[in-house]
Amino acid sequence: MTAFLEGNALFRNLYCLLGGNAGNAVSCSGRDGLLPAGWEWLAFSITAMVITVVLLNVFLLLAMFYTYMERRLLGRFQGRIGPNRTGPYGLLQPVADAIKLLTKESIVPRGSDGLLYNLAPVMMVVVVFMVLAVIPLGPSTFVANLNVGVLFIIAITSVNALAVFMAGLSSGNRYAMIGGVRAVAQLISYEVPMVLSIVGVLILAGSLSLIDIVEAQRVPFALVQPLGLFIFVVGASAEMNRPPFDQLEAESEIVAGYHTEYGGMKFGFFYLAEYAAVLTSSGVIATLFLDGWKGPLLPSHIWFLMKVFSLAFLFIWVRATLPRVRIDQTMAFAWKFLLPLSLVNIFVTAGEVLLLGEEVTPGQGIALSTSDLWVMAAINIPVSIGGVLAFSRLVSLRTIRHPVATRERQAVEAVS
Repeated sequence: MTAFLEGNALFRNLYCLLGGNAGNAVSCSGRDGLLPAGWEWLAFSITAMVITVVLLNVFLLLAMFYTYMERRLLGRFQGRIGPNRTGPYGLLQPVADAIKLLTKESIVPRGSDGLLYNLAPVMMVVVVFMVLAVIPLGPSTFVANLNVGVLFIIAITSVNALAVFMAGLSSGNRYAMIGGVRAVAQLISYEVPMVLSIVGVLILAGSLSLIDIVEAQRVPFALVQPLGLFIFVVGASAEMNRPPFDQLEAESEIVAGYHTEYGGMKFGFFYLAEYAAVLTSSGVIATLFLDGWKGPLLPSHIWFLMKVFSLAFLFIWVRATLPRVRIDQTMAFAWKFLLPLSLVNIFVTAGEVLLLGEEVTPGQGIALSTSDLWVMAAINIPVSIGGVLAFSRLVSLRTIRHPVATRERQAVEAVS
């Protein structure tokens, strides 16, 4: 308890106010807490509940603001106004959308599986909130500092594929089922290069803790691992069903995808999870590659939010610029392009660490100086550019045209 409170300013202040009695928490100074000695468990429970509620509500407000920001920016990109009727400058449009979804009737298909049908949207939202728990918002500002934080994120986000498949399968609709199967194939395909792209970061940091990774970035890992950053951003875009990889909801092919049969607030949960995932993914990218909360002059939390919303703006920019690609191109891009590049990044990073690093203590890993990281950045930036250009030449995403037999072509022409 003491070690947790000493390293977590988010919990320490409120806990000390409630249960910081003599002999309980060394990090608590000043007068005794409001609760008597022996009730520290209640103080910790109340603190955890309050912090969780406040953090989730602030996150939901940021997600609502992001939906407004994306619609306004898309309006600017596409030469239109965007939401501007509800509230000043349309600021209350997310609130109006939420009220509309809450008041809409939720119709359950007759042939659906009730348990899985209702559980799928809840799982989607819970996954996003659980990822938020391990993202450090600033120095000593986190919900949980897990020594396997990266592994926790990988494991939790993998549940998305199960939730999506449950939604498609339980709806009792063939279009939704096809959308769910397509979604699972895409999510699993892009999960592989995404995980491999983080390996270079873990080699440099020597830890799976997100806080340790931020503290290890004497040079931003975006410069030392540009290829890993590129692969992770592209993979995250596909995982979140963002254009140009929004094949999970290809309306012209499979109606609305896996959530075709969802309405009301059940659909709202999918909508919320999709937009909130942009912020959590941006937070993970900022933590792994962009120095996390570090920055000059401004408070650390402001720096973190600035980096998160800058990455969110990047996702909006891509959505407004690139058209949707076909499903075969989407899958080929993951297996033929991103996967080999992620393997190249691992081998190059491991070789550089072996050549430049020094083993300070036998069996305790290899240490890299700041100059070593700058040398790696100077090597990896041209390697990343060359690798992307080389694989773009070697890998073709075009569909192979098979010759049509003369008799078959004549039959088609006769029918038409």
